[in-house]
Amino acid sequence: MKQYRLNRLFNAKSNRCFNVAIDHGFFNEYGFLNGIENIDKAIKTVVKAAPDAVQLTVGHAHYLQTIPGKEKPALALRTDVANVYGKKLPDHLFSRMIEVPVEQAIRLDAACVVVNLFRIPDAPEVTDQCIQNILKIKPECDCYAIPLMVEPLVFQANEKAGGYMVDGDPKKIIPLVRQAVELGADIIKADPTEAVADYHRVIETAGKVPVLVRGGGKVSDSEILVRTYALIQQGAAGIVYGRNVIQHENPRGMVQALMAVVHEEMKPENALQLLKHLNA
Repeated sequence: MKQYRLNRLFNAKSNRCFNVAIDHGFFNEYGFLNGIENIDKAIKTVVKAAPDAVQLTVGHAHYLQTIPGKEKPALALRTDVANVYGKKLPDHLFSRMIEVPVEQAIRLDAACVVVNLFRIPDAPEVTDQCIQNILKIKPECDCYAIPLMVEPLVFQANEKAGGYMVDGDPKKIIPLVRQAVELGADIIKADPTEAVADYHRVIETAGKVPVLVRGGGKVSDSEILVRTYALIQQGAAGIVYGRNVIQHENPRGMVQALMAVVHEEMKPENALQLLKHLNA
């Protein structure tokens, strides 16, 4: 029965998914609010571009779900909150799950739930909390047929990179992705490898579990379109992008350009021209 909800996430023709993440406020970082200060406006702008899904939190899901009509994107519900993204980290790090997450997801008509699996240098206790979160939510997801999206994230040392900087080393990403799959993920949301040409190894280790690629920090239009096309060619089942959409001068145009790459395999140079036309 999980397939019924997966059908709402993945495009019927391409069998891929573009999920726009707008759940950044959950993590209590001022810089994360850039582009989404007015959440109602931000969500409506993205919805007009018709991505496959929008990733939101329990407090903001209603902005999507109260939009009338049946054509709006599916809801991917973020179920955990953490304090690990600051440039200067507190002494006590945590990753906490909301209460009765699957019941809340059902009430909000979510197509899937999303939970992190962190690997942070010198912070094994946060990994332990993430694993406990997954172990708790997995049986509930199976009971109520809610797909579980696990987000394995390998961080660089904070004193080196300063918050939210991921480590693209395949030797670190691949085992964490494999752990997420073996913990029961129905969908993986993972970072790109340093060399995009290595990403097929991530796809391989995930087996039959579809892998969506995170966008990470804001980059140029050309870079994100080229990278996305290359990742799709490597076998990625889609993308989950936040800042490269919501912080763009034309979020709706960027969504449409990326949708063309993800679902039609449009070449990046053509997608860039499409974006420029949409910006005109």
